[in-house]
Amino acid sequence: MRFVETKEAPAAIGPYSQAVVANGIVYTSGQIPMDEKGVIVADDIINQTHQVMKNLFYVLEASGAHFNDVIKTTVFLADMDDFLKMNEVYSHYFGHHKPARSTVAVKTLPRGVLIEIECIALANADFHV
Repeated sequence: MRFVETKEAPAAIGPYSQAVVANGIVYTSGQIPMDEKGVIVADDIINQTHQVMKNLFYVLEASGAHFNDVIKTTVFLADMDDFLKMNEVYSHYFGHHKPARSTVAVKTLPRGVLIEIECIALANADFHV
């Protein structure tokens, strides 16, 4: 098992890793719309989704993976009325690659954010720390 940490994404705000790579699979922790300095960005779903996807990009990259390697995502929304706007931004990052996905509405998210996304991806077998 390899625990992943990158300064390009926000540090974990609890006793967990940004991601773990095990047996060629990357498991990211949920990413919220916090920048690398720990500041929550914006208060609208579009900008928050962009920040979450940016964080996932950097965590995946540090893990030896990219968006095209993602197998499954889970999206947590504070308000399901934000689904269409979130989906538009999400689609921009994945393009024609369409990983399996679950999207669920939750009562609250850390720090009162509107969105959190986690993913599972294939790690690049040639990637070395």
